[in-house]
Amino acid sequence: MSNKSHDLIKKMQDNLGEFSKGQKLIANYIINHYDKAAFMTAARLGEVVGVSESTVVRFAIELGFDGYPKLQKMLQELIKSKLTSVQRIEVSSNRISEENILKSVLQADMDKIKITLEEIDHDSFHKAVESILSAKNIYILGMRSAAPLAGFLGFYFNLIFDNVRLVQTAGVSEMFEQIFKISHEDVMIGISFPRYSKRTIMAMQFVKSKGAKVIALTDSNESPLAEFADHLLIARSDMASFVDSLVAPLSVINALIVAVGMKRKENIYKTFESLEEIWDEYQVYDKHDEGSMTRK
Repeated sequence: MSNKSHDLIKKMQDNLGEFSKGQKLIANYIINHYDKAAFMTAARLGEVVGVSESTVVRFAIELGFDGYPKLQKMLQELIKSKLTSVQRIEVSSNRISEENILKSVLQADMDKIKITLEEIDHDSFHKAVESILSAKNIYILGMRSAAPLAGFLGFYFNLIFDNVRLVQTAGVSEMFEQIFKISHEDVMIGISFPRYSKRTIMAMQFVKSKGAKVIALTDSNESPLAEFADHLLIARSDMASFVDSLVAPLSVINALIVAVGMKRKENIYKTFESLEEIWDEYQVYDKHDEGSMTRK
């Protein structure tokens, strides 16, 4: 739980005696059911606790928010790192239309990419690219659901650079054995989204203490990775039931690969020229007979 989110719950608990009757109903419901309240509209929350929508809005303002949406956003930040997989299924069942799951999930992913585009710090992105290009060694770390993102980034960076180390994460000791030589000349790209990996946080703290540049790809300024980041890349994630929806983070990784590749265009051209010859010789990719396309 982030400090700000923790302070919000504590503030409601500490001020229960000063709230009006309606506000107490709202506060008690949020304290005990913040996982459900986070995805309710003001009207729905008012209906559940037995007060008007305007009372809910005034309650949010009383807590110091500009309006109910800001309170709701804070609650959503709170639950992302706290919900178990079972709770995620329960919460998402109220958010995703079972009649059209495909449309609901794809639309949510589109929304996350749009928000990421609006919110990402372009200066941090460009500085991250420069740190990668100037690094003696590039370490990439992502665990659990973030592991495929790290693997994707590592795959393409290995085609661009000769100094990439994708950290394998079978165990804590093995992880530290792979990164203990990291120095101020190196860069670590750490990837984690709710529920945040404790081992990733530990690794980021360690490499920061060694003086290495740290690039964090995570979901918000409230993320525990943000504390150790020299360059913070924020991409919105979401939970599609028990599944982590990481479409926006993957899009940011694509942009990172392209941006770095554009700076190494000549080297990449030579690399792929050589690779194409190897791929042809060893028949890595299937090549359809063009004539067969016209056969019936």
